[in-house]
Amino acid sequence: MGSFVLGSGVVSVERKGDISPSTKFIIQLQTGFMQFHNNGQAIYLQIADYICEKILLKEWKPEDKVPSVRELAMQLEVNPNTVMRTYDFLKQQEIINDKRGIGYFITGQAFKNAIAYRKTEFLEKELPTVFRIMNMLGLEPEDLATRFEKFKKQFAAAYNN
Repeated sequence: MGSFVLGSGVVSVERKGDISPSTKFIIQLQTGFMQFHNNGQAIYLQIADYICEKILLKEWKPEDKVPSVRELAMQLEVNPNTVMRTYDFLKQQEIINDKRGIGYFITGQAFKNAIAYRKTEFLEKELPTVFRIMNMLGLEPEDLATRFEKFKKQFAAAYNN
């Protein structure tokens, strides 16, 4: 039937069947567009990961304007200071830059720098946990090779469609 904005979320309403006293409606509430995880990682770094993912999936391209600090803070329902901290961090990584009075933009080398940043984060913070679990379960890297190849094919097919 349609969607409308309610506070900071979007409500989608879909009608099932004819309109009568017993008509059923499906109502879905979507708040923001990012879920934060309580995994010990600071929120500003989770936002940085989100932005890097947008760049790596080529949803945000070099020279694209990114949302203003205030816009992103409202969308994610976080304090603008948190977004500002994210943007400062991404500027240090040369993933975004600011054009005074105009806004923030994806840099020309953002893709390469985002890969370097995310690789380091994965290798130093996430991979040790994967290795610990593999060791506990008696898994070897060869046990994962077939599944990883299958995942890459599925991901490529889903991403290219």
